[in-house]
Amino acid sequence: MSFASEKIPLNNYDVLETIDREFLVNTYWQSQTILFLKRANKYFPIIEPILKKNNIPDDFKYLAVAESGLTNAVSPSGAKGFWQFLKATGKEYKLEINKEVDERYNLNKSTQAACDFFNKSYKKFGNWTLVAASYNMGMGGLNKQLKRQYTNNYWDLLLNSETSRYVNRIVAIKTILNNPDKFGFHVRQKDLYPFIETNSIEIDSTVSDFGLFAYENNMNYKILKMLNPWLRNNKLTNKNRKKYNILVPKNNTRNFYVPDSLKIRKDSIH
Repeated sequence: MSFASEKIPLNNYDVLETIDREFLVNTYWQSQTILFLKRANKYFPIIEPILKKNNIPDDFKYLAVAESGLTNAVSPSGAKGFWQFLKATGKEYKLEINKEVDERYNLNKSTQAACDFFNKSYKKFGNWTLVAASYNMGMGGLNKQLKRQYTNNYWDLLLNSETSRYVNRIVAIKTILNNPDKFGFHVRQKDLYPFIETNSIEIDSTVSDFGLFAYENNMNYKILKMLNPWLRNNKLTNKNRKKYNILVPKNNTRNFYVPDSLKIRKDSIH
């Protein structure tokens, strides 16, 4: 078993017990793991090429699953989006965050920001497992513990409960999602959430009403905001004529398929 091609020392009883816990939690919390499987089919095709472009190991896509469950989650501390950036950290990594735009919710840009963090952390630690741990507790906090405990190995560290479970959880999620049948998750391909094909509309001016913008581009406001959750208001004040790319459904359609189980027989409607 490995993370980012770095072997996990399962022969160490403390490591085995910790990772076993994460397998049990993620195997028996069936509804959550089924949702992970369904969402991965929709969002991994967006995340994977950005990781590859930045020379980040593919296993880091499972970090996004561990962070947010592949949803635009909001934590009690105010971290947001798939990659759970705090406001200050998001701005540090060049994400625009204000009342109208919050690029922590832009999957493409937030994934790039996460890659920038990973590469910066790898230059510091030279180890992908430590990079993953540093994403959870910060580079400064992790470096302090490495010095305090005279080690450079994540698996030897005594850390807070969250970070000590963090990489173990990522590894468990990775293993289960790569081998769902072996863990009792039998999800048909047609029941996975589909990757949504989109086109992009570039704008460099103010938009006073996104409801009207959606209507004029042959879609509804709901779909516009689902595809562009980083738009946090009904308008966009763009005095500096910054260029933004608005995603719209390819061929202006929201249809992909209707599973037989969801079809309603006409003769059953009264």
